[in-house]
Amino acid sequence: MMSFAGAKVLSFESRRANEMAELIRINGGDPFVAPALVEAPVEHNEQAFQFAERLYAGDFDMVVFLTGVGARLLQRILATREREDKFLNALRNVTVVARGPKPTAVLREWRVPVAISVPEPNTWRELLDAVKARPEKSVALQEYGRPNPELVHGLEGQGRSVTPVPVYQWKLPDDTAPIEDALKKLLAQGFDVVLFTTGVQIDHFLQIADRRGDRDAAVDALNRTLVASIGPDCSETLRSCGIDPTFEPSHPKMGILVRAAAQTYARERAQA
Repeated sequence: MMSFAGAKVLSFESRRANEMAELIRINGGDPFVAPALVEAPVEHNEQAFQFAERLYAGDFDMVVFLTGVGARLLQRILATREREDKFLNALRNVTVVARGPKPTAVLREWRVPVAISVPEPNTWRELLDAVKARPEKSVALQEYGRPNPELVHGLEGQGRSVTPVPVYQWKLPDDTAPIEDALKKLLAQGFDVVLFTTGVQIDHFLQIADRRGDRDAAVDALNRTLVASIGPDCSETLRSCGIDPTFEPSHPKMGILVRAAAQTYARERAQA
């Protein structure tokens, strides 16, 4: 089996940090995991309640869920002021779109019919393609982490009005020492492979590099290292920052990403 063969592997995974470290070990790597983000619920989220009022009034004919975490958090926010089933009953009266398996699973658990489950790799492009023939014109969009202007503009380009509903945002962890340590090691050529599972990790890592005056050096170091990107959205963010990802896995799954990174690293070593 092709493996990392002891290679130093950097990951910025947060929610599944322990699982990521174990996957790297299983594939023969020496993990260094520096969690680069935490989920921060939007405080006093009046936008969520305004969305709900408009939903109940029949102002929306389509609701798009981008993440399972965001769907659950939105439901919990609304349940602080109203019966839990009111929101779910309202969703059953509109066209519901889920960007991939995680929000689909949450909606099925709620017994809310999913009209469209966006296929892999679950990017904004697949979502736009999946809904392009739909007649609905008023869309509520559950956002996650940061705005998605490409998706909003794409939906508007299809003749729809779009109301973003921010539920949570990403922020840097309070303790950024692991990210700073990762930066120092990267600049000292201390990593053979770097794994990215979301574009926000890149933003936050380069934000730390900026603070130290090392952004350009960090970008150069990443371009000299095998960089694995979990999927097209992540790769797009990397390229926008001047970083060329070495590859994407066949499916945007963490286990597949790590195995493919090990195989790619082993092949590159064999050819060196």
